[in-house]
Amino acid sequence: MPFMIMEHATDPKQKLLDDIGDISAFEIFNNQILIAIYIRPNKTKSGIYLSDQSREEDKVQGKVGLVVKKGPAAFVDDTSEWFKDISVEVNDWVVIRPSDGWAITVNNVLCRIVDDTAVRGKIDVPDRVW
Repeated sequence: MPFMIMEHATDPKQKLLDDIGDISAFEIFNNQILIAIYIRPNKTKSGIYLSDQSREEDKVQGKVGLVVKKGPAAFVDDTSEWFKDISVEVNDWVVIRPSDGWAITVNNVLCRIVDDTAVRGKIDVPDRVW
């Protein structure tokens, strides 16, 4: 079964970036990354409407987010044991386990701060995972 494709009025990556705005004064330390959590729109491309409760659940159980800031040691591994051939950059969509992150709000955008090792994968579009 294909993944649920949502109807986006604007590009979800650009919307999150616009919503979070200037975060240049927000410094992330060590191997931490700041992820803006993806909240699905209320309608799929096929015309199915999600309930408000389903969308509220994204705030708590959302597993996809956009990397918006990285600490200086994030995804750096001199031994090549953890991050061999792995590259995660700002503006990448990533998959995390919600309980691995510290939920915070930055400029009114729901985010999580997670260790670089808590990132479980990288995806091309945020609708691929729920």
